[in-house]
Amino acid sequence: MSHATLTVDEARARLLAAATPLAETETLAADLALGRVLARPLVAAVTVPPLDNSAMDGYALRLADAADGAWLPIGQRIPAGHPGGALKAGDAARIFTGAPVPEGADTVVMQEDCETDGDRVRVVRPAKAGANIRRAGEDIRAGQAVLAAGQRLTPARLGVAASVGATELAVYRRLRVAVFFTGDEIVMPGQALAPGRIYNSNRASLRGLLGQLGCEIVDLGQVPDRLDATLAVLEQAAAAADVVITSGGVSVGEEDHVKAALERLGRIDMWQVAMKPGKPLVYGRVGAADFLGLPGNPVSAYVVFCLFARPFLLARMGAEVGPVKAYTVPAGFDWPKPGKRREYLRARYEDGRALLYPSQSSGVLTSLAWADGLVDIAAGATVKAGDPVAFLPMTELLA
Repeated sequence: MSHATLTVDEARARLLAAATPLAETETLAADLALGRVLARPLVAAVTVPPLDNSAMDGYALRLADAADGAWLPIGQRIPAGHPGGALKAGDAARIFTGAPVPEGADTVVMQEDCETDGDRVRVVRPAKAGANIRRAGEDIRAGQAVLAAGQRLTPARLGVAASVGATELAVYRRLRVAVFFTGDEIVMPGQALAPGRIYNSNRASLRGLLGQLGCEIVDLGQVPDRLDATLAVLEQAAAAADVVITSGGVSVGEEDHVKAALERLGRIDMWQVAMKPGKPLVYGRVGAADFLGLPGNPVSAYVVFCLFARPFLLARMGAEVGPVKAYTVPAGFDWPKPGKRREYLRARYEDGRALLYPSQSSGVLTSLAWADGLVDIAAGATVKAGDPVAFLPMTELLA
């Protein structure tokens, strides 16, 4: 069956449209939920802050009482966590960061702007009414949805959950992803490296990428370059996981058996993308499982994972998926020869410009270890040093 070569944007849109979010959820202790995807909105049961409190160590007072450098008696001392009494007319209160602002005070003046004399204080620098007071509910109001379903639980979001007292969170179950690897030329690290063989770097990279996403990994290891072996492992993988991912064997060579096995056991919905590195990208179905076939070259596999597999897996996990953020920066390089496909160049943002790794070969994995982003160059485009280019930070591609 023939499949048209898609643009990058068409391929991404098609994959996201095919990504059915998980239905199964579980309730986890909030302390164990880092990286998981929230299945239900989190609604605050409390107001944050619960009452007006001081943003500084200083003195709570009525600003009008402190006019013209008037000395005010310090009537009370209010540490954090200990509500004080109402402020008497003409008094000030010694107050500390986070402490409740006493009734009657309209300003907190930080201690650096005050002068003390025993149990008296006066303001010695101009102060603004209402300064240094964090108002009740200025962050969160009771009844407010503070986290939305589909958000991945980052440390900051877990902090928000803790701030409203949440101890448990409803999350989608972990996505099960089965992986296997083809190619008689690759061996596992630790094995003898015979002539013509190379170590399997894609397994380490792919497991790391899946681990960062919080997927449950079913590793089926190395598969001989035979159709019968590929059929067997593909059937096993589809039965064990929600998504099956492999690298290599998805091209059109006589020894590329993954595509043939997929056509026999399931179906292929997408095959090629007009990009470099990484033209071969297979998406299909085997039984109830999705299948993603990545290129075999290490850089190609990594870049294709970041641009396509990652957003697809996030969508399958129930997470919200936005566009990849690109930043316009000056090129610190020349790219004089226009390419026929959209190209993603390993780059580093340094000294206010994007620099390229010297080799852009799809087999040079060290370029990815060096890079902190990709430069996105349209098909047919050329670049001169100083021209604006689109820079995709790895922090966006791997977040």
